[in-house]
Amino acid sequence: MFKYEVIIYWSEEDKAFIAEVPELPGCASDGQSYQEALANVETVIKEWIDTAKELGRTIPQPRGRLLFA
Repeated sequence: MFKYEVIIYWSEEDKAFIAEVPELPGCASDGQSYQEALANVETVIKEWIDTAKELGRTIPQPRGRLLFA
């Protein structure tokens, strides 16, 4: 289980739920249901981290809840 914040919202344009991980640039997925989008993004988070390790890139530490003004 990852501790990164995940934002899930409905996209009328895509006709799907979108799950984004703000702390991991470009890390996002979609799904036909909220649960599917969440399950898919968990897979994408793992792949994002694995790829970052392979490329020698820094992996951000989870910061918990992000605040937007």
